[in-house]
Amino acid sequence: MVFVDEVVITVKAGDGGNGCLAFRREKFVPRGGPSGGDGGKGGDVLIEGSQQHNTLLHFRFNPEHKAQRGAHGEGSNRKGRDGADTVLRVPAGCVIWDADTGEKIFDFTRADQKVVIAKGGRGGRGNARFATSTNQAPRRVEPGGEGEFRRLRLVLKLLADVGLVGFPNVGKSSLLGRISAARPKIADYPFTTLEPSLGMVRVSEEESFVVADIPGLIEGAHLGHGLGIRFLRHIERTRLLAHVIDVSERGGLPQPGSHPASSGPAGQADPEQDFEVLLEELASFEPPLAGKPMVVVASKIDVAGDGERLRAVEELAARRGLRFFATSAATGAGIQELIWGLAEMLREIGPAEPESDETDLPLVAFKPEQAPGREGERE
Repeated sequence: MVFVDEVVITVKAGDGGNGCLAFRREKFVPRGGPSGGDGGKGGDVLIEGSQQHNTLLHFRFNPEHKAQRGAHGEGSNRKGRDGADTVLRVPAGCVIWDADTGEKIFDFTRADQKVVIAKGGRGGRGNARFATSTNQAPRRVEPGGEGEFRRLRLVLKLLADVGLVGFPNVGKSSLLGRISAARPKIADYPFTTLEPSLGMVRVSEEESFVVADIPGLIEGAHLGHGLGIRFLRHIERTRLLAHVIDVSERGGLPQPGSHPASSGPAGQADPEQDFEVLLEELASFEPPLAGKPMVVVASKIDVAGDGERLRAVEELAARRGLRFFATSAATGAGIQELIWGLAEMLREIGPAEPESDETDLPLVAFKPEQAPGREGERE
């Protein structure tokens, strides 16, 4: 399945039905009077969170969405039928922006939220509504109101508890596949992961958490190098970052795209310099990311050679006051300790708080619809 995390769509609410111009004409009922009914209201366009979707792929080839218009009023004071609403479904974590103004409209942090994104036009009044004691046969009706039209930009930010970050080919995907049931692509070359992957990690029967594997970063990612920082939005909502560092003998080689200054003696990559580069890339994208709670995870300890790199990474974590875990996805060494340690830290951090109170609102407030004036009436 293709991973799509940003699309632009258009939505058009239904127009209201026109009011009817009619007079009652029945046998034995002289001067029946006006009997034109009101038009029906246009359908709304709603967006709701869904547990069945995890990307925005279903919008890529279907970017235009319309609600049904209201039916026109009829004689005998019959009101037109209201238009049916159109409901669009997005995964939890999707943020809705106005593509024209750049205004943030709504942020779906739960799957049970729903918002009216475009309001249908109101139905026009029929001539029966204009009858008065001095105008008993009005020939005045109202046209239906126009439904709202909006261009929207939908941006998906994955909802995960832990984000795995690091340079390409350091073993993030292998680690995710080991601690969860996820099956990300794993290969022996850089940039194997081209899209974020999610995995559910079970700690016990009552406790679990979600881990996101983010495609590898390199130095200069904020300038577009490598895969750039496009996928970093997916760790904005994480509560904890796990910086994965390859401590194998092969991991001592400079990472793709790294600056020569990041290499130590004999061309060996410096773990501390790599750590600093990654923090700079996080801060370049969004400064708060570099300040998130973090742990250091050494990967591939089964091929660590003399252990010099492993000791260097452990000392780095100790100097920075970060928790350290040594793991091997191949042999399973340290995996259970990592799971317990991440779960413990998540309990200490506590649940994520909503970014704003607007996510608790059932509907978004819109500008009041303009009622048709005399210039919109027809005689």
